[in-house]
Amino acid sequence: MRTPFRTLGIIGGLSWVSTAHYYSLIHERVRDRMGGLHAPRVLLDSLPFHEVEALQRADDWAPLAPMLAASAAGLQQAGAEVLILATNTMHKLADAIEGSISIPFLHIADPTAAAIRAAGLSRVGLLGTRFTMGEAFYADRLRAGGLEVLVPDATGQREVDDIIFRELVLEQVLDASRERYRAIIAGLVAQGAQGIILGCTEIGLLFGPDDCAVPVFDTTRLHAHAAADAVMG
Repeated sequence: MRTPFRTLGIIGGLSWVSTAHYYSLIHERVRDRMGGLHAPRVLLDSLPFHEVEALQRADDWAPLAPMLAASAAGLQQAGAEVLILATNTMHKLADAIEGSISIPFLHIADPTAAAIRAAGLSRVGLLGTRFTMGEAFYADRLRAGGLEVLVPDATGQREVDDIIFRELVLEQVLDASRERYRAIIAGLVAQGAQGIILGCTEIGLLFGPDDCAVPVFDTTRLHAHAAADAVMG
């Protein structure tokens, strides 16, 4: 039987916890829109996160670009017709992926920006790894979409990053860390943030809409839904 879907390629494993969440969200979206036993064809390349994280920590990004490019090209060769990278931080190297393929690549910041604009907001706080918060590659993509982006101070960035790498990527969800995130987010709201971007694919495991006085935009959910919609046409 001919499948009604385009084949989705996922560069994952960064971490496996968020990749598993992506897989569930994509299939739930397809189920909710199409019903029955409908499910997309998915090709996954799960990369070794311990190697990637060590290079990130050493600020040695040069070996990571060809790793992502090879993964993307391999997924296209295997039959992927749409591609996503199931992590926020590694979108720092999105150009390497796009340069290695001829199929559509869905950047995680684009559905996030679209959802924020659809909500009528223009100033948002951004949480993520220290790379996502502290470097320009992510915020500039959002600013190009007409948004103003606020990030925590240096101490807040360090605490948010520590909780991600010491707890969430290991599937540890602690109440004390949730309270710390609430305090950091309250500081961003006090500065004028109208909404908060959960700009790391694991943060949604810890923090959700009920934990915040302003709208929360979970990049994992938004990206996964955009991917599902793309393969459904």
